[in-house]
Amino acid sequence: MNVILYTVICAVAIAFILGVLLGLFKKIFHVSTDPKVEQVRQVLSGVNCGGCGFAGCDAFAGAVVKGDAPSNGCVAGGADCATKIGEILGKAGVKITPKAAVIACRGDCTRAASKAVYEGVKTCKAAQLVMNGTKKCAYGCIGFGDCVASCTFGAIKVTKDGLPVINYKKCVGCGNCVKSCPKNLIHIIDSDIRGAIALCQNTSDNKVQIRKDCTGGCFKCSMCQRKCPEGAIDLSSGLPVIDYTKCTSCGECIKACPDKVLYLIQDVIKH
Repeated sequence: MNVILYTVICAVAIAFILGVLLGLFKKIFHVSTDPKVEQVRQVLSGVNCGGCGFAGCDAFAGAVVKGDAPSNGCVAGGADCATKIGEILGKAGVKITPKAAVIACRGDCTRAASKAVYEGVKTCKAAQLVMNGTKKCAYGCIGFGDCVASCTFGAIKVTKDGLPVINYKKCVGCGNCVKSCPKNLIHIIDSDIRGAIALCQNTSDNKVQIRKDCTGGCFKCSMCQRKCPEGAIDLSSGLPVIDYTKCTSCGECIKACPDKVLYLIQDVIKH
């Protein structure tokens, strides 16, 4: 009986001593934080998507208050979040440009020829390392869905034709899918831009091979450039690059493109 009593007394004494020590340590090592950090943290999206460029919402909140990050940096929170942060920091009128992801490839299984049967780990990065992708087009989407796995918002899915599609009601333009794509096919753009965009990444000048590899690939016929009344298209990089200060969304380049590589951004990004 005495042994049990002594054990209980010792346990209580140790717990008391540890509690006192923890209280002392908390006081000694306490780091005061700006109350604005917690206020900013409360208005953030809380999804820790990393679209702001920081490890998570806590890190971003601290950086914003210190002035190391812009108050409109939370892409997931959008304009409302930027407005609230501006009010907390006394910087009213901060604007945010909505972003969205665009997949610059149309090479699904109906258009792009397969290189071989892939039996390895079903990730795009693995297939890229093993055989430079699964399609004959070295620039084409592999289609195993690394972008889907990386999307915090569930905004991407792979269709039965093997090509990812984006749900623009959910996409916030955080950029996680961009980092996950080993082919660098996904781009973040301002979703309020109007004009044409090329959904292809094949910069090769081998027109015959492009035709063989993918019927949806740009084979550098330059018809879009010649038909553009505003001279807004440059092909020097191997793909149509649009100058949005000149483009009027007239659609002449889209009509002229024999392989339907060009689309209007406002038709691609539909909210």
